[in-house]
Amino acid sequence: MTLSENFRGLQHIGIPTNDVEQTISFYSKLGFEIALRTVNQDAGEQVAFLKLGNLMIETYENNAAALCIGAINHIAIDVNSIDEAFEFINENGLNNTSDVIHFLPFWKNGVKFFTIEGPNLERIEFSQYL
Repeated sequence: MTLSENFRGLQHIGIPTNDVEQTISFYSKLGFEIALRTVNQDAGEQVAFLKLGNLMIETYENNAAALCIGAINHIAIDVNSIDEAFEFINENGLNNTSDVIHFLPFWKNGVKFFTIEGPNLERIEFSQYL
């Protein structure tokens, strides 16, 4: 399977925040609804997934948001198989972060993901809902 055959589309855009309530309020006024609200226990961060149509924003309160233009932290690409995506990235020398596959108990059955960096230091997350 090629990497493009493994892609399902954009999964979400990650935006760090210093105030998750303020961020939820702002995006709610734009018509976004809360798809999931949880806590990342490992990072100690409140997390909210906000959805408008097929656009999903992941916002997480880390008290380290850059608060400047270009402050989006990552884009996440939805894949059918995280293992195949990881193998492809590594075989092609693209794992420039030396990341490994991580698991978070988000959504019904959890999510697996890993992150690399693009040529402009943009973070690209590959993610699979389980």
